[in-house]
Amino acid sequence: MTRDSIRGSSDRGILILTSLMQAPKHGYALIKDIEDFAGVRLGPGTLYGALAKLEAAGLVESLPAGDRRRPYRITAAGQEQLRERLTEAARIAEVGLARIAAAGAS
Repeated sequence: MTRDSIRGSSDRGILILTSLMQAPKHGYALIKDIEDFAGVRLGPGTLYGALAKLEAAGLVESLPAGDRRRPYRITAAGQEQLRERLTEAARIAEVGLARIAAAGAS
């Protein structure tokens, strides 16, 4: 798996993985949690398309369905990918904020 395996789905994959770090969730619970913590509303088609890509990459796995709802959970590979991507994003944010501060001081 490459570092870019989920980049094609923008930040949707990161939002889903972040939500699944809390606990396994089914689609509607993922949509609501992501909306709550990120202010982003994913439609069902977008969510399930991203979940399919994440599952194909081995970053999430589906669990047995209960009450017609299929929960998903993050895998160990998904946790590592999330850690790497968030660390990278934090580093970029730190550099960007420092440059904004420096530009404001000039």
